[in-house]
Amino acid sequence: MPKFPFFGGSKPNNPVNPPNTSGSGLGTFGGVYTPSILTILGVIMYLRFGWVVGNVGLIGTLIIVSLSTSITFLTSLSVSAIATDRVVRTGGAYYMISRSLGIETGGAVGIPLYFAQALSVALYTIGFAESIVESFPESDLKSIQRLIALVTTVAVAFLALKSARTAIRAQYFIMAAIVLSLISFAFGHPLENTTIEMWGAKPENSEDFWVVFAVFFPAVTGIMAGVSMSGDLRDPARSIPIGTLAAVGTGYVIYMGLPILLATRADAITLIENPLIMKQMAFWGPAISLGVWGATLSSALGSILGAPRVMQALARDGILPGWLRVLGTGKGADDEPFYATLVTLGIAVAAVAVGDLNIIAPVLTMFFLTTYLVLNVAAAIEGFLQSPSFRPAFRVHWVLSLFGAIGCMGVMLLIDPIATVIAASIVLGVYLWLERRELESAWGDVRRGLWMEVVRTGLFNLSPVPDTKNWRPHLLVLSGAPTRRWVLVELAMALTHNRGMVTVSSVLPTGARDAAQQAELETTIREYLERRGVQALVRVITAPDPFVGARRLIETYGLGPLVPNTILLGDSEEPSRRDRYCETIATIHQAKRNVVILRENVERGFGRRRRIDVWWGGLQANGGLMLILAYLVRTSAEWRNAQVHLKLVVPNASAARDAEPNLKALVAQLRIGAIPQVIVADGKPFNEILHESSASADLVFLGMASPGEQFTEYYENLQAKTSGLPTTIFVLAAPDFAFEEVLTEGTT
Repeated sequence: MPKFPFFGGSKPNNPVNPPNTSGSGLGTFGGVYTPSILTILGVIMYLRFGWVVGNVGLIGTLIIVSLSTSITFLTSLSVSAIATDRVVRTGGAYYMISRSLGIETGGAVGIPLYFAQALSVALYTIGFAESIVESFPESDLKSIQRLIALVTTVAVAFLALKSARTAIRAQYFIMAAIVLSLISFAFGHPLENTTIEMWGAKPENSEDFWVVFAVFFPAVTGIMAGVSMSGDLRDPARSIPIGTLAAVGTGYVIYMGLPILLATRADAITLIENPLIMKQMAFWGPAISLGVWGATLSSALGSILGAPRVMQALARDGILPGWLRVLGTGKGADDEPFYATLVTLGIAVAAVAVGDLNIIAPVLTMFFLTTYLVLNVAAAIEGFLQSPSFRPAFRVHWVLSLFGAIGCMGVMLLIDPIATVIAASIVLGVYLWLERRELESAWGDVRRGLWMEVVRTGLFNLSPVPDTKNWRPHLLVLSGAPTRRWVLVELAMALTHNRGMVTVSSVLPTGARDAAQQAELETTIREYLERRGVQALVRVITAPDPFVGARRLIETYGLGPLVPNTILLGDSEEPSRRDRYCETIATIHQAKRNVVILRENVERGFGRRRRIDVWWGGLQANGGLMLILAYLVRTSAEWRNAQVHLKLVVPNASAARDAEPNLKALVAQLRIGAIPQVIVADGKPFNEILHESSASADLVFLGMASPGEQFTEYYENLQAKTSGLPTTIFVLAAPDFAFEEVLTEGTT
């Protein structure tokens, strides 16, 4: 593994996935540098560089070249970091993104990347046909220019189908032709006496700076040609950084020199109107023709080699629909993507029908910038998180990758904000489509590390003292096996509906499971909950009995300030266990947690979920918490048609006249949509009123007294009073927390 002294040191080869040192595969020069530099020095350089200089002048061109190359250079650093951290197989940029940011993100970028490279074939073959026509102006080739492009597209596809190695060997001869053309141009001559065109043509004859930038930018996107050949390289971790950065550097030097020659040899209007202006300036004109033909053909060949390999990787990872899986198969000893190449040929032929470089080039710019953006984001996140698994030999500070990502986004918005939104919408649409398919990958990605960092930061910034404005229920559900007491899980989801946290817990007898078996059981329960659409954490522990286990969970479960604030448990009808049960309630209360006990009416369940009765004794303590919980239940999807009846019992009619307007005013102030109801006792016991008034309810909320010396007796009486009622919830609010402020926040 080579050393890169300016960006980091070397590391030993990965013992798990060592590079291929058997001599098979392509090397750095043939597999990365050659296709990259030939794609960089391509059709835009020969047919549009004069147009660029004519429109924006020498200064503007040098700015465009520097800005474009800096974005490509920063992306190359990001690519190099990722490539030297893991074995990069078929798929190039898609492979890197999917293994860093996940299969959904990889697919969302990989599909546009594939189309960008497929359309690049058309870009270069159209450029080849245009150069043929311009080289022989006296002939009548203009009428068959599109036919020339179509025939050329089929020819390069046929060469790619024959063998990637044959295509790479052909590029060496093309490189010699390009070098000859550049030498001939360097020793050329001016066309007319002119001063250096610093600022380009007059505004009425020139294009906008960012329009010119969009046309030029594909000229520096050649790094994808080498990266896409990753699966055919002998040692991708070594070849991709060296070959890519060398190609970018070579291209920058050439691109900074050519504008100076162009600006000193012709005026702006001549540069704009003559696409093959370099041929007229060259020492030997035919050398430019050879160069442009070779560059366009090699670039087309590089794209027709790279695009099918991206599609092959997409199909093999299951991103493409099942009926397209055949595109993942390869032929021959080198696993050539035969079927994917045929599909790419079809797309390229369709694009050739458009036949305009200035239409195709900006589209490619958006696709490539999107890919560059996500590659930089992937490297920035990996570098920022500093996971032990991310150990690239080519170390790049994550800030550089972040600058690359910002540069890509900024340039996209400056070029065309509408096209940027469309490109982002396409990527987001593909991402959401893949996410809904719930694809499973056999590799890990950076998302878990990113969430870990977010959680870590959040925990350290989370105040240990709860505040009323941000209160929400974090439930610990003492359900046992959720299949047996699903009603508790159902209530927990109604109370939180993804705005709070739910932990489903189970206590096993001591010695029933070892640690590994407990972990397996937690996984089984979690999968069961996911199948039923429940997002919840799962905790399984062992204890001598359920009550000891419940106390252990209350005392130890949680992380820092993030602990369950509400304990949800089912009612206990077993007389022999009632004392222990009531002791557990007292323990929960002493731990300053809310107690919510579900007393289910097995025959009625939750009824029609249309009416919720809250028996209220005031806004403080239990009253405030009951109203909050009733409101949360009513705003869940299952209870959205329910009405909350807030019931207050007063001794006589006189008290009712005073209470009614106050209760109505309070309900209006709290904005919870409850229906106030004042009930006059007239000597009737509360138990009788309760049963008469709530007989037709679907859910009843009742407050509990704080545990005292005779709490077991109190609880037995409470159970007796509620016998025969609809499903009832007993609520005991945690001490020293002002639940009334949760309700009145923002009302004063």
